[in-house]
Amino acid sequence: MQATMRKRQNPVILQGSVFHQRHGSRDSESSSKKPQFHLDLWFYFTVQNWLLDFGRPIVMIILPLEWFPLNKPSAGDYFHMAYNVITPFLLLKLIERSPKTLPRSAVYVCIIMFVMGASIHLVGDSINHRLILSGYQLHLSVRENPIIKNLKPETLIDSFELLYYYDESLGHSMWYIPFFLILFLYFTGCFTHVKEGKAMPLSAWLLVGPSGLYYWYLVTEGQIFILYIFTFFAMMAIIMHQKRKGFVLDSNGLFLFYTFCITLALIAVWVACLWNDKILRKKYPGVIYVPEPWAFYTLHMKDQR
Repeated sequence: MQATMRKRQNPVILQGSVFHQRHGSRDSESSSKKPQFHLDLWFYFTVQNWLLDFGRPIVMIILPLEWFPLNKPSAGDYFHMAYNVITPFLLLKLIERSPKTLPRSAVYVCIIMFVMGASIHLVGDSINHRLILSGYQLHLSVRENPIIKNLKPETLIDSFELLYYYDESLGHSMWYIPFFLILFLYFTGCFTHVKEGKAMPLSAWLLVGPSGLYYWYLVTEGQIFILYIFTFFAMMAIIMHQKRKGFVLDSNGLFLFYTFCITLALIAVWVACLWNDKILRKKYPGVIYVPEPWAFYTLHMKDQR
């Protein structure tokens, strides 16, 4: 009877040993394999960011108003809807390709919050751009705007301030905090022992400039400099911590890090150029002074068109 039990157990033991051999060989191959640059994902990210996010308000200005009445969704709104679907999908694909196993619950919560925040912003931003077509000036506060301050009853102004809060504060926070958190979680897995992983391919160098320029727009227009700079410092801390263990950034990690470096340099130049602008200074008081590009547009460029 013991012999028969041994016979029954042997296939299981053999399967277990084969399983461990296969996965052990897989792990050794993955650790010695040169990390690949995710050209397709970074290219899709760059194109859809410029087209669907940066290009969204431009499309609303360029296309004739007759095509999209003020009581209907505009072309920019459809761009925003596409962004709200494509970006979470790309973020999930990016997490799937991470060499490091990331906490799924944290990733799922971030994606859910991202979609909620981007959807809140979709509604607020849609109404905000219609107000711009009616004479709303972005470089002024809600109560100081000519088309708002004379509204009757005055409680309507409170409603517009609530709309501004949903658009610029709550929407941006629920949109950008999980977005940067997912990028940071992905970044923590972008380290390797393989020396060949340090070099970025030519395709990465071609994308890093447009990517850094877009993130300059994202940080300044979204008013998320504090979130961005904390993420940047956290990335530097991870780099120094991993360097002590003998790890170096792979090509994807270098791409993200250089993108953030370019963004920081562009923000510094932007702030320096507008440092003495008294009107923008009034709207953005305090120690951290990072004006929005569209506020600069409505103040200095809109009337020149």
